[in-house]
Amino acid sequence: MNYIGTDIGGTFTDLVYLSDEGDVRIFKALTTPDDRTQGVIDAMRLAAEADGISLDQLIEQLGYFAHGTTAATNAFIERKGARTGLLTTRGFEDTLRIQRAMGGWIGLPSHEISHFSKRHVPTPIIPGDLIEGIVERVDYKGDVIVALDEAAARQSIRALVAKGVEAIAISLLWSFRNPAHEQRLVALVEEEAPGMFVTASSSLVPIIGEYERTSTTAINAYLGPVIHRYINGLEASIRKFGFHGPISIMESGGGVLPASEAAFQAANLMTSGPAGGVLASQKLGELLGYPNVLTADMGGTSFDVGLIVNGQPLLETVREVGRFHVALPSIKVTAIGAGGGSIARVVDGHLHVGPESAGSTPGPACYGRGGVEPTITDADVVLGIIDAKYFLGGRMKLDVAAAHEAVRKHVAEPLGLTVAQAAAGIREVANNQMADLLRRVTLRAGYDPRDFVLMAYGGAGATHAHQYAEVAGIGTVVIPSTGPAHSAFGTVTGDRHRSFSLAIGQHAPARFTKASDHVDPSVLNRGFDQIENRAKEALGEGVSIHRYIGMRFRQQVHEIGIPAPAGVLQAGDVDALVDAFEAEYERIYGKNTALRVSGVEFTVVRVEATSPVIRPTPRHVAAAGRSNKPCGRRQVYFFGTDFVDADIYRSEDVGPGHAIAGPAIVERPDTTIVVGPGQVAEMEPYGNFLIRIQPSH
Repeated sequence: MNYIGTDIGGTFTDLVYLSDEGDVRIFKALTTPDDRTQGVIDAMRLAAEADGISLDQLIEQLGYFAHGTTAATNAFIERKGARTGLLTTRGFEDTLRIQRAMGGWIGLPSHEISHFSKRHVPTPIIPGDLIEGIVERVDYKGDVIVALDEAAARQSIRALVAKGVEAIAISLLWSFRNPAHEQRLVALVEEEAPGMFVTASSSLVPIIGEYERTSTTAINAYLGPVIHRYINGLEASIRKFGFHGPISIMESGGGVLPASEAAFQAANLMTSGPAGGVLASQKLGELLGYPNVLTADMGGTSFDVGLIVNGQPLLETVREVGRFHVALPSIKVTAIGAGGGSIARVVDGHLHVGPESAGSTPGPACYGRGGVEPTITDADVVLGIIDAKYFLGGRMKLDVAAAHEAVRKHVAEPLGLTVAQAAAGIREVANNQMADLLRRVTLRAGYDPRDFVLMAYGGAGATHAHQYAEVAGIGTVVIPSTGPAHSAFGTVTGDRHRSFSLAIGQHAPARFTKASDHVDPSVLNRGFDQIENRAKEALGEGVSIHRYIGMRFRQQVHEIGIPAPAGVLQAGDVDALVDAFEAEYERIYGKNTALRVSGVEFTVVRVEATSPVIRPTPRHVAAAGRSNKPCGRRQVYFFGTDFVDADIYRSEDVGPGHAIAGPAIVERPDTTIVVGPGQVAEMEPYGNFLIRIQPSH
């Protein structure tokens, strides 16, 4: 039996092909923006050709298919979701417009936030004429104080249908305390508009926070029909070749969902692809004995950074996407526009790299597909880092002259530099941007980047990690053997996963002595019982469950998730949770910053539930037959020096334990590994490369 994992990026569609014996092979096809499913089929054809069989035969041998996608993110950022209506409690129709007074600045770069003239309110997810106020009211205890006016609700639903909505979001005040009115509205929508895509907040995200809950519900409804069509198209394309096995979709929380559920969890796919890479890095960290890992995915369009602490990915319960909020637990991934296709431009005498990308169409100038502006990949070609004749193992020849011309015309001449100096400047600017992001992600979470190893992956990750890791002060870089398609590898090896939350609203008042005098553990226990039962229904009895309680000091906005013990919680557990919360707060924000005297709120209970999928066992790389000798030398330009002679290795010639002293380059068919001056690299037994960076460098 074989397994396939795929991930669609901005430039390439990656495919990982696994066998029961533990063999791992990687294939890359250009992403097809007009029909992204075609890029997946193209990559599968490459895998079939490599085995000398037809695509139909490859499908016959396939037992499992998993997929990571940016379709949800792209549809939302480009505002290409479905026409969506919103049913909300009358009097609160402007919740999405008000955005808790954050609309003018949320999601903007810091330099724009500081300039009031550059602030602007984002385009509404749902226009005002598609928002209907519903006569009903539930209070904070869950008691109905105004009954649902069903006749008026039916009129509102009919009005939305008449305006051509494809989806309806339902978010009522305090519905997480009592979902009866929302559930009845779902039934009314089904009666009035059979087949309408509906998302109710009490089912998707039953937590406190009127704006965040409404925003998440609206986004899920907005994306649901789009993701439904996308996944149906992908599934149909694969099924027509005779595949009858399970199809899973990577979700943002670090697991996979059955394809049949993915559309109903559309907002949970917003960081689908990047989450796969972090998940694969977590598994690799366990294998190699690295509990603290910084993950860095450099593809064709973006540079995505995640954090793994003590073997667990750092999660966030609320994140900003496209200037709106999504209140669903997800692996925290921070991105900037710095990938191989990022375009370099000179603006007012200053060199800028990204965030715009050439993508796959037209792509970098060296691709010969019509691109004329210089990109990071063009700079790598000009500097001798990438061998133009061995790109994708020689399947795709690069145009060196076009890369030179693009760099000369758009960067070298405007800045009065040689072409090599200009290309090195492009790399230097990009690498420093990436190093800065690594520092920000770790320091803002309360960690020192020097205490982490870096896992660098993505098509361009191995080519730049030697420098941005050094700038960030990181001493060890791991280049995974699956690096060029690491996110795709994460999708096919990821466990099934579901996350469930429930607001509880317990608190200890200001100047409390013991939290257990005020917080009722039975409320916590009932909440956990409810969501754990939902997790077992979704994943089966063999599910592994991790508990968390969201806590914050009173009158603060942001909460911290604190692990909660299994079993029935007692009064002593409540007090221990407060102590753990205070310690975690001070670890993040500094000693003596905790405000226990202000009181502590227990805002939400959450469970992360996983169920394992079958995955092949990793195998050691055979050392026999490897020469461990370079296949040649060539001139390579490093910033701050000039062109120097560098040993060139082919990855198939390098065996475990052989030290490679920089400057050197290890070429794979799917990526180029650069070992900088003063650095040493070697392959460890499982085929992953380790680069050691000396502090003096």
